[in-house]
Amino acid sequence: MSATTHISLWKQKLGAIPDWIWPRADLETLVLADNDLADIPEQIGRLRALRTLDLGHNRLARLPGALGDLGGLDFLYLHDNRLDDLPPSLGRLSRLRYLNIGDNPLGRLPAAIASLGGLIELRAENAGIAALPEWIGGLARLRWLHLRGNRLNSLPEAITLLEDLRALDLRGNPLTALPQGLIGLTRLEKVDLRWTTLVAPAWLGDLEARGCAVYL
Repeated sequence: MSATTHISLWKQKLGAIPDWIWPRADLETLVLADNDLADIPEQIGRLRALRTLDLGHNRLARLPGALGDLGGLDFLYLHDNRLDDLPPSLGRLSRLRYLNIGDNPLGRLPAAIASLGGLIELRAENAGIAALPEWIGGLARLRWLHLRGNRLNSLPEAITLLEDLRALDLRGNPLTALPQGLIGLTRLEKVDLRWTTLVAPAWLGDLEARGCAVYL
């Protein structure tokens, strides 16, 4: 595979995406992190071969609907921007396995994520999330869920439907309760509850006894 299909422009002080990118329909990796970008043009939808797109550490307050045209995308980094929502078109990214939306003023998990049935890892740290939606239980392939530094005081019972879940990071949330059904997630290997307000329920000991690491 040619190295020219993988382009990193990390921390180049671009301010805007250079026009020479748009004809590159063969690109599989495009890193635009830390470039003071405030806008992503609709032309991004031309890059249909992209598998990895990194837009982290910029000034983005919105994303173009054309991102939903990147049907082969596996990894999408949107962390550390100014996003308060995601466009509904992102729900079309059926192959997406990794999504990082952390460090954005979202306040909730955007509804577009509900359609990402192929998602394996979701990072939504420090995003002001006060509650998880019931549809979280529909992300059947999810293995790693990172929710550190949000405003969660409880989790919905629907999270106990995530039978493939391996790690649940809840550090730094004002938790007062957890669903006991977490015991039934037999593949769960780690639950991180450090820096929370939770009074640990006795059943957490049962979770540890069957091999899950519980950090308090």
